[in-house]
Amino acid sequence: MTDTAGGKVIKPGGTIGVLGGGQLGRMLALAGRNMGYRFVTLDPTEDAPCGQVADEQIQANFDDVEAARKLAVLSDVITYEFENVDAHVTSILMNESYVPQGSELLYTTQHRLREKRAIEAAGVPVAPYAEVKSAAELKEAIARFGTPCVLKTATGGYDGKGQWVIRSIDEAEEAYETLSRARTELVLEQFIHFDKELSVIAARSPRGEVKAFPAAENIHVHNILHQSIVPARIPEDVQQEAEKLATRIAEGLGVIGLIAVELFLTKDGQLYVNELAPRPHNSGHYTMEACRTSQFEQHVRAICNLPLGSTELLTPVVMVNLLGEHIEPLNGLIDQPGFLEDTDLGVSAKVHLYGKKEAKEKRKMGHINLLASDVQHALTWIERTRIWESK
Repeated sequence: MTDTAGGKVIKPGGTIGVLGGGQLGRMLALAGRNMGYRFVTLDPTEDAPCGQVADEQIQANFDDVEAARKLAVLSDVITYEFENVDAHVTSILMNESYVPQGSELLYTTQHRLREKRAIEAAGVPVAPYAEVKSAAELKEAIARFGTPCVLKTATGGYDGKGQWVIRSIDEAEEAYETLSRARTELVLEQFIHFDKELSVIAARSPRGEVKAFPAAENIHVHNILHQSIVPARIPEDVQQEAEKLATRIAEGLGVIGLIAVELFLTKDGQLYVNELAPRPHNSGHYTMEACRTSQFEQHVRAICNLPLGSTELLTPVVMVNLLGEHIEPLNGLIDQPGFLEDTDLGVSAKVHLYGKKEAKEKRKMGHINLLASDVQHALTWIERTRIWESK
């Protein structure tokens, strides 16, 4: 570790501690190992995906202070691979180790209301919203926003959990009663009739360097990301504006590492930020083969305060997620001629599996990056394989 005018630099050979042992930590460790870093991860799951490729796994709950302190002793720098890591533990680690991402960004992005206010403070538009503290307040907000609208818990929830799409004011009582059981604040969001869902991954280092990856066009099925299409099928000026908004958020929130900015694009070309994730993101997996620098290498560079890498897109790409129900059909095709290299369509399939033991339905088990001369060729490949027919 060395200090520069722009902050600490963690050079290759150092140890990166990862709070969380899932697939994002796994891919982060694989990228960092290529750069010469060592890894130790903390996760309660035995033989966690990140633990399989790290130098050591500390098996403990995320709120285990003593386990976190052990992680601190073993690490030169600590990062997190998902935002529901205990912010109190992160705050303690800041006093005992080097956590360049800090706890403030976690505190902000773990709570939808705080997150929305921070985005607005950065001068970036979000969809109209309202905090609701009673069924009566919910009904009043529904009347103001119209239906459909979306009631969400302020904390927790992912992949569609912790939310209720309200299609009639008659649902207000039941929606409020159901989600208020989570015992956290609730927020009602006006439904944006979007044309496309987009996301941009941006990186910022302690020295203040900021770079954004090309925007991805995202397709969700059952509230779970299904495909990321890059380049997104949007006008160039919208692409530039999306990257500009992500950069503004990274700078405004003082991000260190990666920030994933999810956006809605309306038919009239308006962009609204939907959510933030201060970490590598599923919609950024396309960067692993399609960009000069992957999101995972970029995150390592950022938290270690190395110069950021080029985010140039080298090839059109479609990332498609593999859920539990897709693993059996994948295994039936992976050794077949023309699957990994389809010369007819000119598509190369790069398979990434996460090392999870049980292939549960709707559980993210891996993804495939489809490299092609045109994204339509990759989309045709997806249709032809029929792996995702019953998605």
